[in-house]
Amino acid sequence: MNYKIRSVRADEWPSAKALRLASLQDPVAHLAFLESYEEASARPDSYWQERTARGADGAADAQQLIAEGPDGEWVGTLTVLIEEPGATDWAGFPIERKQGHVVAVFIRPELRGIGLTEVLFDAGLEWAWGRGVERVRLIVHEENGRAQAFYRRAGFQPSGRIVPLAKRPGEVELEFVLERE
Repeated sequence: MNYKIRSVRADEWPSAKALRLASLQDPVAHLAFLESYEEASARPDSYWQERTARGADGAADAQQLIAEGPDGEWVGTLTVLIEEPGATDWAGFPIERKQGHVVAVFIRPELRGIGLTEVLFDAGLEWAWGRGVERVRLIVHEENGRAQAFYRRAGFQPSGRIVPLAKRPGEVELEFVLERE
């Protein structure tokens, strides 16, 4: 595989924005992401600059990783957030122990199935374990079977927690976790 996995740099916000907008145009984006293309594309550059800086190389509590092709094109991404005990998560649930939270997973459709997702996950997990987390979690839409199948292959298991989506009443997501060995 001739792809490089690395952390984004804060000055790469235009590329981070472009890849995020591409991910939001994927046919299953409505199942994979909590925002729409229309919402994201309306955001000012300052939003993208701040978002990229929060997960850039050297950040302590978040890391956005990218898969970079041989020609320099960004072809995949994921972000890991560190969640500290005593806080609450975006859905209002209490965080009971230090954990990583994987979000914004995307591989360009034409490159799915070649192992990039696995390599991105390995790098994201390595980063999270290196920050002393006890487990890593992610949230996946109940109808996103392709993503659920991958997460199970990667070792994640359903926790039993169901997360209702306030922005889309009647829809729920499922929490999957991977405990530190």
